[in-house]
Amino acid sequence: MSVKPIPDGFSTVTPTITVREAVKAIEFYKKAFNAQEIFRFSSPDGKTIMHAEIKIGNSIVMLNDEFPQMDCHSPQSIGGTGTMIHLYVEDADSVFNKAVLAGAKPLMPLMDTFWGDRYGTVEDPFGHRWGIATHKRDMPSEAIKAAQEAFKNISQ
Repeated sequence: MSVKPIPDGFSTVTPTITVREAVKAIEFYKKAFNAQEIFRFSSPDGKTIMHAEIKIGNSIVMLNDEFPQMDCHSPQSIGGTGTMIHLYVEDADSVFNKAVLAGAKPLMPLMDTFWGDRYGTVEDPFGHRWGIATHKRDMPSEAIKAAQEAFKNISQ
């Protein structure tokens, strides 16, 4: 019996995030992004989550609680994050508003962007940033560059 090098349901890249209070984070992701919990593995003391998997749309996100003794810290402990999770959805407005109602903080309001997406960003209550987008129009790279230049001229 051969084992698949990439398990069923996984993509080549799978985000793994560290959060403070993983149980609450899972519940937030269920409310905000209709996440489905796939798996949860608690620490031996039963107080923290060592590994969990949720599915948002067709993508799996792994998450765990902080473990400072293993140099595993959340954005709340280190004072921010240097990453953003990009989430393509059918209706960016609906998902953005649902995330805000669930407790996310809007960072960039939804707008029709020069690259062809309806796009906005939020920060979840655990310090992770999410870009929420619906692709509205296909644009060749030359058209994106021209739209970017026009955008720069307007915003100056």
